[in-house]
Amino acid sequence: MTRFSSAVLLAVAVSLVVSSCKRSAPANVAAIVNGRPIAYADLEKQYKMQFPSASEGQSEDQVLIQKMEVLRSMIDNEIMLQRAEKLSLMATEADVETKLAELKAPYTQEEFQQQLDARGMTLDDLKTQLRQDLSVRKLFNKEITSHISITDKGVTDFYNANKASFNLAEPQVHLAQILVTPHPDPDVKNLKGDTAQNDDQAKKKILMIEARLRQGEDFSMLAQNYSEDPNSTPNGGDLGFIPASSLERANPELRKMVMELSPGQFSRVIHSQEGYRILKVISKEPAGQRELNDPRVQQSIRETLLNRKDQLRRAAYYEVARNEASVTNYLAKSILGPEEKK
Repeated sequence: MTRFSSAVLLAVAVSLVVSSCKRSAPANVAAIVNGRPIAYADLEKQYKMQFPSASEGQSEDQVLIQKMEVLRSMIDNEIMLQRAEKLSLMATEADVETKLAELKAPYTQEEFQQQLDARGMTLDDLKTQLRQDLSVRKLFNKEITSHISITDKGVTDFYNANKASFNLAEPQVHLAQILVTPHPDPDVKNLKGDTAQNDDQAKKKILMIEARLRQGEDFSMLAQNYSEDPNSTPNGGDLGFIPASSLERANPELRKMVMELSPGQFSRVIHSQEGYRILKVISKEPAGQRELNDPRVQQSIRETLLNRKDQLRRAAYYEVARNEASVTNYLAKSILGPEEKK
């Protein structure tokens, strides 16, 4: 090959590289995850479902911040779905129908349709979301929870280190919370880095969380992702055991509402000067000393240790999965513009 022809080939190669670098983003694509696109249409649909009452008075910047958050969640979800698919852990139609029947149970057909309409969802939209959520749950169970082992020694050590907490002078309630406040706190460290900036944003955010809880999403994971209480958020919203008298002093109506909830149930949205919160009752304990051989103590400690390890490993799993994924966020690039992308 002559020197001239080599130079020509080199020039052509450089030209192709430069033109590919300048190539514009794919049409109507908000992001690409491992070669799979997330369309702007799907982003808009998710945005409207999560922020059904978005105010027309919001600035463009506020809307884009919210859309960036929704897209980040969609990217994370797509990463996890691809992993579930690779491991043949996708939810079946039977799984989806079983969960759907469970969600419908408390409502009449008309009430259930009103719930869908309020979020701008169709029944097919809900089934798609359930299929995704159930698939990711299967993935976490196989990749994370199944690898966690709680030893008898671990239970004994925890009991001995916290024995005083099992001596209940009065009835107590083990609570968890998701708090959203209109007063941004720089110390808040939820996994999504998401904080409301004012009362309007706080109200919309807590209603979005409530809707996702009613669809069966995990309370502790939503707390880790979105709660704005710097103390309980890292622990999945866990507040520990609260004496009944403390609830009474805080608010007699609050105590009444909490005491009417059964373990596993969560409250309606509670509004106070601090912001908006949803409480979940994990367990209830009568007064008295609880010994290590009490099955309730054993179960409580094992659940606490399991939840701690599960939350830690889940957060680490997300980080590793993000690092291993190939992601291009075209929405973020479009916001930065050509100058900032250089």
